[in-house]
Amino acid sequence: MLFYVEKAFGEGSLVHCYYKERGMILAEQIDFSALPISNEIKRAVEEMGFHEATVIQSRSIPVILSGKDVIGHSQTGTGKTAAFGIPALEHVNPDLHGRVQVLILCPTRELAMQSSEEMHKFAKYKSGIRIVPVYGGASIENQIRMLKRGAEIIIGTPGRVMDHMRRRTLKLDNLSMVILDEADEMLNMGFREDIETILQDAPEPRQTILFSATMSNEIMAITTEYQTEPVLVKVVNKELTVPNISQFFYDVPKGRKLDVLSRLLEYYDPTRAMVFCNTKKMVDELLEALRDRGFTAEGLHGDMKQAVRTTVMDAYKRGRVSILIATDVAARGIDVDNVDVVFNYDLPSDMEYYVHRIGRTGRAGKEGRSITLISGRSQLYGIRDVERFTKSKITMNTIPSLHEIAEVKNRKLIRLLKETVENGELLSKHRKAVDALAEQGIDPADVACAALKLLQAYETDTQIDAAEDIIQVEPRRGYDRDKREPGVLKKKSAARRSDVPVARFSISVGKKDKVGANHIVGAVAGESGLPGKVIGNVDIRDSHSFFEVPKEFADDVLRTVNGCRIRGKRAEVALVKAKK
Repeated sequence: MLFYVEKAFGEGSLVHCYYKERGMILAEQIDFSALPISNEIKRAVEEMGFHEATVIQSRSIPVILSGKDVIGHSQTGTGKTAAFGIPALEHVNPDLHGRVQVLILCPTRELAMQSSEEMHKFAKYKSGIRIVPVYGGASIENQIRMLKRGAEIIIGTPGRVMDHMRRRTLKLDNLSMVILDEADEMLNMGFREDIETILQDAPEPRQTILFSATMSNEIMAITTEYQTEPVLVKVVNKELTVPNISQFFYDVPKGRKLDVLSRLLEYYDPTRAMVFCNTKKMVDELLEALRDRGFTAEGLHGDMKQAVRTTVMDAYKRGRVSILIATDVAARGIDVDNVDVVFNYDLPSDMEYYVHRIGRTGRAGKEGRSITLISGRSQLYGIRDVERFTKSKITMNTIPSLHEIAEVKNRKLIRLLKETVENGELLSKHRKAVDALAEQGIDPADVACAALKLLQAYETDTQIDAAEDIIQVEPRRGYDRDKREPGVLKKKSAARRSDVPVARFSISVGKKDKVGANHIVGAVAGESGLPGKVIGNVDIRDSHSFFEVPKEFADDVLRTVNGCRIRGKRAEVALVKAKK
């Protein structure tokens, strides 16, 4: 029997009673301070800069805390980690210290690492809780050492979790909560049998939580088999309509975000810009760095006193400051028109924040521009998630070169000179100097050129830029800027495209081992961290098989996949050849 969220929040329900007892009206989003969570968690959340819970968090956390099995149906980027992570932390029984009580399964090592980092932040003031991530592509010996020290929460990929279960380094005797994060993606990667094996070995009774962006027949089959009267918490995304906002992103070389942001500020030369950062610390650091480079900027975050906030906003509104750097929470309630461009210095932790951020520009029927800086393959996939979430296109742009920046500065200088000459004021004392030089036989045109040279030299000294040019990151494999609209990743597997160099591997499992293509794709993706969609042709033979990946990932695949276990058998992987 499936209970929908309306019933969970209905008259007489545990969740409804919780709000009713406190005289509260159940809304789409509520403050974390109003949620039934411990003061330690509230303190950590506040320190992270979060005040208002997202819709999925507002709806899921009370239901999970009530002990119900839950199906969370929401898109990536809606704040799911906190939606299940906070109740998981509250679920831990201190009397069972050092024993595994919560198991969180993730499709990839990146997501496992990301979830572990977030959970550690939430648990900052919760003493006696150890969180251990286990995933392929990392030293299993180190993981075994961490597990032997004891842990209450395990976050891992299905393959590596099963590996530890077989080795008896991970014991589930005291497990009372299992969470499947991005269950649909795990099924797409061929982890269904692994998931079912883990769930069958997990003791009863237990609380089973499942989060998925889609609700396929396979997902429903798992919920029917392994959940008891689950509550469906469904969050439907509202389509983002931003007809006046052009959305772009720049793929930035590692460690060069500050340089690229500085260059873009010079290139676009906005009269008024907003730069969003994910943390207060980042706001302070970026503010200092931009000021050192000669930009007029101010920062805004939750630790600032109200009087300072008021002064900063007044300077920004009056145009005395052209750049405002802020966290998402601090920027709420700011109503400023004529913002030329919004910069996402990082992808926001919640995609709803992305919508709020870019909505600061393009107001009152005017044209707006949003720019997001990313770095690395995983963040490129994050851009793809944002596109799906917002149902809009985000175009990849090329970082302006130093030559282009110089041209922009020259055009700006010429425009200012023209305006100054046409204004005609306060030029008399300067004309005397020019006339004196002319009497010495110096052409006034040469005097103007020399003055410009000195001015540009002064600007170079005060406005610091990178000494060397920034080498543009090439579009990632699977990203086609010519054959499809910019900002849209190709759905076809990158390794199956004829124009992408691929590496062909042999793997020592085949039909006799009852292995299918989904098992190989799941193992390769789970161990290497590659998305399943970039894994190309899989050829299953009797005693061995072949698979292909883009050549650029060959070394990583060989290092991480070799020796993994598929359906209980150790798989040897070898590079057969690389195709051009």
